[in-house]
Amino acid sequence: NRKTYDTMKETAGTAHRILVKVIERYLADPEYRRAFDFDPRLEELILLPRGYDSVLPFARVDTFLDEDDFRCKFCEFNADGSSGMNENREITASIAGSATFREFAGRHQVAGCELFESWVDTFLRIYGTYENRVASPRVAIVDFLENAVVDEFRVFAQLFERRGVPCAVADVRELSFDGEVLRDGQGQRIDAVWRRCVTNDVIDHWDESQQLIDAVRAQKVALIGSFAGHIVHDKQIFKVLFDERTLEFLDGDEISFIEETVPMTAFLDDDYINVPQIRANKDEWIIKPTDHYGADDVYAGCYVSQEEWEGLIDKFANGRAGSPFIVQRYIRPFKTETLPPDTGIDQLTDDEVSDAPKLYNNLNGLYLYDGVFQGVFSRLGPLPTISKDMQGMTAATIWVD
Repeated sequence: NRKTYDTMKETAGTAHRILVKVIERYLADPEYRRAFDFDPRLEELILLPRGYDSVLPFARVDTFLDEDDFRCKFCEFNADGSSGMNENREITASIAGSATFREFAGRHQVAGCELFESWVDTFLRIYGTYENRVASPRVAIVDFLENAVVDEFRVFAQLFERRGVPCAVADVRELSFDGEVLRDGQGQRIDAVWRRCVTNDVIDHWDESQQLIDAVRAQKVALIGSFAGHIVHDKQIFKVLFDERTLEFLDGDEISFIEETVPMTAFLDDDYINVPQIRANKDEWIIKPTDHYGADDVYAGCYVSQEEWEGLIDKFANGRAGSPFIVQRYIRPFKTETLPPDTGIDQLTDDEVSDAPKLYNNLNGLYLYDGVFQGVFSRLGPLPTISKDMQGMTAATIWVD
């Protein structure tokens, strides 16, 4: 409804404003960079020249919204690797054709989330501010394609083409740079890249990513968004938001917003937090890697036994897994009645299909296109961690009246 929309819009917009301030301070102040614990290669990527106005072109901030009191808590922030736009579109289309929805729409003003044309508009407007822009650019959507949502990329590529802007879907490893022009695997020129590859994948494929990196360093291609978006993606941002060095450049309203919406977060390390206290109070905490995606190695204490929890602490605390982990105050999601999706429905008879609702947890991803709230990626799940691997599903988001 309208109140939900307004709450989400204000929450997303305030978060974007704060995150932009953090990125700008990181870029400008070498001392502030010490608030983060980044691989030197990450710092190198973040500091590459941008050449256009937008600091954080594309983001999705994932939230837990209590629909009774409209209080919001953040789960995580995502930048250019964010997806879900095509899932949102397809699940909405599947519902919009049903007789039930048509009846509902006849009694209410309804609207879905437009997440495609609006991004093409935003992308081209940002490119229009690029210092080395060309009159007729050729665009590439770039990722490590085995990790990519390629069907979604192709939908966006078609929309660029309809605007008269040639657009390719390209693998980072197939790019080549001759010192003047970046080219895709077919040898075609690239003037602007929509970066969908997350930065940790670039680090994992460091040598194979150098053609793209060299082109950005030489300012021969517009990388939208820049690698500075990693500052938002890395989960240690939640810890840094409470750092005194951050609070110095935020205003009172922004500090209050952080205190109300950001769960307490620390490295799972004896130097930063009382690890025995975490070990003894499992239901209060969730463990996450600082820099990954897809809910890999995310564990909510309330979902595992005490013995399993202690094993996880032993595995991940103090960098024992080879990379840093954080521990975060666990937020109990808002629950709504949901009809569970049926598996193997083609083998079921009518009387075997359940029509009894169950309580599912809610997670709302708020899309921001250059700071403008554009829509929601709604997910539901029966377990404490809401992801596809944990029986989660995508739900349509419909604005009503």
